[in-house]
Amino acid sequence: MHAYKIDLYKTAFAYLHNEGEALEAVQEVTYRAYKNIKKVKKPAYIKTWLLRIMINYCNDVLKRKKKMIMDEAIIPLIATMDNYQTIEIQEAIATLDERSREIITLKYYHGLKIKEIAFMLDCPEGTVKTWLNKALKQLKSNLDGKGGSRHVQ
Repeated sequence: MHAYKIDLYKTAFAYLHNEGEALEAVQEVTYRAYKNIKKVKKPAYIKTWLLRIMINYCNDVLKRKKKMIMDEAIIPLIATMDNYQTIEIQEAIATLDERSREIITLKYYHGLKIKEIAFMLDCPEGTVKTWLNKALKQLKSNLDGKGGSRHVQ
């Protein structure tokens, strides 16, 4: 757990946009992980398993609030907050649908491979590639509207 606590916190903060709620999420996910550790089928996928628990927890929290949080809070995962391009990209990501945000976060923020994402989402790798491609096209479109086509390739 110690090795992945920063990744768990970043994921929680990306979804919840609140430091206190993110810390609470890490505590809850740590508890759930220890409670269900025997359910991990392959130790190589422990990070993927933990992130999946965190994402599910965060989605539950957001559903209880009955609203999506897409306000001016920025996902502080890529770089420093004084970088205008990073802020623009993060704001554009926040406007994507839940699945697109999730896939982009897993792929680019956590560096997971398509195979790992497919395992997490319990779907074929080809499906993840399709979803990622659509998410990137939408992200590019969102950035083009802000004059940001240079950001996403």
